[in-house]
Amino acid sequence: MSAFPSHSDDPRSAVQVIDPHTVGDKIRILIADDHPIFRDGLRKLLEAEQGLSVVGEAADGEEAVKYVRQLEPDICLLDLVMRRSSGLDALRELAISHSTVSTIVLAAAIEKDQIGMAFQLGARGVVLKESATQSLLESIATVKRGDYWVGRESVPTLVQVLRSLQSPAVREERRTYFNLTRRELQVIAAVAGGYTNRDIALKFSLSEQTVKHHLTHIFDKLGVSNRLELVIFSISHRLTDGL
Repeated sequence: MSAFPSHSDDPRSAVQVIDPHTVGDKIRILIADDHPIFRDGLRKLLEAEQGLSVVGEAADGEEAVKYVRQLEPDICLLDLVMRRSSGLDALRELAISHSTVSTIVLAAAIEKDQIGMAFQLGARGVVLKESATQSLLESIATVKRGDYWVGRESVPTLVQVLRSLQSPAVREERRTYFNLTRRELQVIAAVAGGYTNRDIALKFSLSEQTVKHHLTHIFDKLGVSNRLELVIFSISHRLTDGL
């Protein structure tokens, strides 16, 4: 295997990157985990399979984002809990950059809030680290086809995990991520309910000018430009669930 040296100063990284043009039609995989021994074992396991090629390794979320952008792998096997920069941090960055990589989360256990947030941020699957090799291989094939995969769990558990996106802890993290105040969330809910600026002002005992200021701040924070886009964004991210 032709390899490029790691540019990281952290000896834990030991990132290996191969020339992406040498892998042909194989499924190209990036491994992101902060344990070198685990990465090395996983790389050897995957490269023993004829249709797979590990194109790089990353030791934290920041490196994962860097190598996803540089190498454009098909699949990223991503540990959520890494010391310097977490897997969720990486998923947020990749979501913002609209990366086409399909991410499979590597997890010691299925923590519903954490995994739910990972799916909300674009993850396509989750595999327990204790899973059998065949389960991991099946997850890669399934996600490469464009489907979702949740460990050794049944389809009803998948539904349960996705429903966890509506749990109070996940909703609060999502709202905090967009830096929305409670009043701004109330205004968003009112707009989604078809209220005019005048209606909103009367509902919350505000001036119409104050409502306009709230909407300006909301548009800036969410990157939308009109009320319709705001409603669509609010529904797709479930910003006002439970208010």
